[in-house]
Amino acid sequence: MDTVFALRYDGGVIIAADQANARSILVYQDNLDKIVPLSSHSMMGVSGPNSDLVNFSDYVKANIALYELSNNGSTLTTEAQANFIRGTLATALRKGPYQVNILLGGYDVQTDKNGLYFMDYMACMHPVNFGVQGHASNFCLSIFDRDWKEGLTEEQGIAIIEKCINELKIRFLIAQTNFIIKTVDKKGVRTVSFGSDPADT
Repeated sequence: MDTVFALRYDGGVIIAADQANARSILVYQDNLDKIVPLSSHSMMGVSGPNSDLVNFSDYVKANIALYELSNNGSTLTTEAQANFIRGTLATALRKGPYQVNILLGGYDVQTDKNGLYFMDYMACMHPVNFGVQGHASNFCLSIFDRDWKEGLTEEQGIAIIEKCINELKIRFLIAQTNFIIKTVDKKGVRTVSFGSDPADT
């Protein structure tokens, strides 16, 4: 019952995710951070079982860091990271699939462009302007479809994200009380807000 949604705005990408770590009828944690920074200018919102979510995120993050170390600090573009992730999912699909669905957002300093990519556990990949993973798509896609437009500012993007969160709190059967919102732009990845501090253990 994970929820991850994101949009691209003029100069960056915003990703939001619920913070619940749940399985079956139990909630184990309400401050989980499902948005993983992969580099200084990219991040990945992941939904799926906690074991796959953590293992896959750590694997991707470590391999992207290894690439930078092996290539004199040269960084992968957001598109290159998306292709690496898609390739990893496609390889695992034929062995032991990762049950993860992903929204990858990043900002490429060299080209001054942002990118948002939608990927699922079947290893499909699409560049998108906005996307939703999970049952929240039934509520949020119509909001994105109506309100998203080219040239959005960061403030307008955050307002749309908050509108989606409010809609879920009112209409979604599952109570998702805490959400974390992060953005990435030319300044890098930063946290905008959270419902419960992920640093609290």
